[in-house]
Amino acid sequence: MAPAPGALRWTLPGWAGPLDLLVVATPDGTEPGLPRLVEQAYRRGCAIVSVAPGQSPLADAVAQARGLMVPLATTPQGSAPYATGGYAADGYGTDPYRGDPHGPGAPGTEDSALAEGALGDAPAPYGTPSVPQPVEPPGTAPDEMTGPALPGTLWALLTPLLLLVDRIGLVSAPPTALQQVADRLDQVAERCGPAIATYTNPAKTLAAELAGALPLLWTEGPVAAATGRRFSGLLAALAGRPALVAELPGALAAHGALLTGAFAGGADPDDFFRDRVEEPEALRARIVLLHDEPVGPVSAVPTARELALAHETAFSELEPAEGSPLESAAELLAITDFAAVYLALASPDRT
Repeated sequence: MAPAPGALRWTLPGWAGPLDLLVVATPDGTEPGLPRLVEQAYRRGCAIVSVAPGQSPLADAVAQARGLMVPLATTPQGSAPYATGGYAADGYGTDPYRGDPHGPGAPGTEDSALAEGALGDAPAPYGTPSVPQPVEPPGTAPDEMTGPALPGTLWALLTPLLLLVDRIGLVSAPPTALQQVADRLDQVAERCGPAIATYTNPAKTLAAELAGALPLLWTEGPVAAATGRRFSGLLAALAGRPALVAELPGALAAHGALLTGAFAGGADPDDFFRDRVEEPEALRARIVLLHDEPVGPVSAVPTARELALAHETAFSELEPAEGSPLESAAELLAITDFAAVYLALASPDRT
């Protein structure tokens, strides 16, 4: 059956063939376009790997195409980590990543179990990894647009993919590296958890700084670029806030006009007599600098700082602690995920 009109569709590039591998990762598995994509890959002789709920149309399509299906892991409580709306319902009284007060990667949580080798002892990529049994997903409307993986889902999708690319030699991600990622996530959760005060909590601080602002996400480095794109998607999906993302040094020219126009920090100072109930405060641009490594001699970050100061534009800056690229990615992703959740909670128009 063809997808409903307006449903998402994906197509393989014209060069895809028997030497290529199709990898599909989704927390839902009911998107009508994905089984058709798997069918295309099968007809062209591509190898197929999917990480998705075990009871889903995508899982059936992968099985028919004789691909590797990795069921999306569940939490220790047996619930799916992607349950839509679940973390909004409890008011984030616990950590928004897993509903565990110690946050992502904590001992006994799904991230920790995965990093300790629940999937690491699996056979070669075309074997069947040992993972907890999945539960059926809530599903989505046929024409619903997909968004970024929610904070509670991201590492359930990424961990088996990292193990896969390690096995095929694309990226070095042995079990020890995943354990380091879990440790870094623990550290971020300790710094950014709900019980930590705003003035010592980088995620709450960033959320407070972005309240009422138009975020300009300027990134330097591949890890920071991916984080910026995800952060922009989460701000829209969770907090209903627009954000613009661009890589340095191109961001200086791409967003430069926003620092001198109506969104400029120094434009039209706040009117003392403005009715603060009837007339909301004007939206001002705020630069968020994300970079992978310490600022070096060829970095564009100092220029970005100078440009922000010259135009009286507020800016925030996130730089991960020393470590591997995977650890840097984990830290930046976790802090921005927490920030997006806190901003959503602080938004009166979000439920």
